[in-house]
Amino acid sequence: MIGLMLDRQGWLSPHSRVQRKPSPNHDKRPKGVEPTLLVLHNISLPPGRYGGQAIIDFFLNRLDIDSHPWFQHIKGVKVSAHFLIRRDGEIVQFVSTLNRAWHAGVSTYDNRQACNDFSIGIELEGTDHEPYTDEQYHSLKRLTSVLRARHHLVAVRGHEHIAPGRKTDPGPQFKWRRYAREARWLLRQLPPLS
Repeated sequence: MIGLMLDRQGWLSPHSRVQRKPSPNHDKRPKGVEPTLLVLHNISLPPGRYGGQAIIDFFLNRLDIDSHPWFQHIKGVKVSAHFLIRRDGEIVQFVSTLNRAWHAGVSTYDNRQACNDFSIGIELEGTDHEPYTDEQYHSLKRLTSVLRARHHLVAVRGHEHIAPGRKTDPGPQFKWRRYAREARWLLRQLPPLS
């Protein structure tokens, strides 16, 4: 991923391993609020199935709900994240980092409600119960570095940490210690490591 960088509008520069798929599911951050929190998630559609266009179509509001029975569970849901990291390490960007993506829902971090206001969301293609790939960790490390160079990120949390009891991702298979080793600045910013 040579040359991975954010432009002045908060978009990754075009690259062979980066896709840009602007989602309508975003809005402006509150005035004067900058992103300081990175939130990690996981997603697979349908659950446990990787590849294909379902995640992209979901974030673009064009998922064919009738193409799989499980999709009835998310009918009418409008969400997005800033980024998706696929199993092969490819990065898809849906929302500028300058805008608010709709990824965290009801959430709290450091006594602040509505984490979407001040966070950047990264989805990892996966589930709580399957290991993430080396390619995903590599892309996450590179993306985290690029985001930190542009934004004053002070912490990284999983969706499970900002919405406990409601969300469980990125789940027990996500290796926080590995992520901390590969992105050394995170050592003090990570949730408590078991």
